[in-house]
Amino acid sequence: MNEFLEPGMLVRNPSAPEWGIGQVQSRIGDRITVNFEHAGKQAIDGKRLQLFLVIPDQH
Repeated sequence: MNEFLEPGMLVRNPSAPEWGIGQVQSRIGDRITVNFEHAGKQAIDGKRLQLFLVIPDQH
């Protein structure tokens, strides 16, 4: 589901919009580490959650 994500990309967690925009730090298999504006660094299970890509100037 999140195979296209690479470090540096901006994402949102649709299950927790209050976290704000996050920057992908790493993706190893289905484990994605993201640093969110209002929630800090979070480990995401890519099998359970689809992150939404944020395109700069369109969020």
